[in-house]
Amino acid sequence: MTKNLGYLLLLILAGMPSATCEELKAALEKPIPRGARVFIAPVAGGFENYLAAAIQNKKVPVVVVTNRDKAEFEISGVAETEKAGWAKMLFMRSGASQEQAGIKIVRIASEEVVFAYAVHKANSARGHQSAAEACAKHMKEKVEGN
Repeated sequence: MTKNLGYLLLLILAGMPSATCEELKAALEKPIPRGARVFIAPVAGGFENYLAAAIQNKKVPVVVVTNRDKAEFEISGVAETEKAGWAKMLFMRSGASQEQAGIKIVRIASEEVVFAYAVHKANSARGHQSAAEACAKHMKEKVEGN
């Protein structure tokens, strides 16, 4: 695997407008209100579908909408899978993949990043589902923290 978790986080944060540390800290401290409408932008490989399912499965108290114009927040991200090689399957008897994913949530009105999270699952039996559930779990903590 040529990419690593650091590259994923860089890709997530690359779209952020330049801001001072104080501005970034203030934006990250702003809560995501319960019942907020969120739009999930398409992610290569269909990760947005896994993320939508994980948000529902983990009971994150937000409303996922399919129209960006009706959303208060937008979730964008990246995801990458490395399938198990033949040696791992033969000698370790494991078909588990390595998953890396990262998401960021932006308040659409102000373009502030209010949440960012990256995950690396070394032996993921459920692939994208495991990574999406980790993202949703931490997103729920951000929403319920207010």
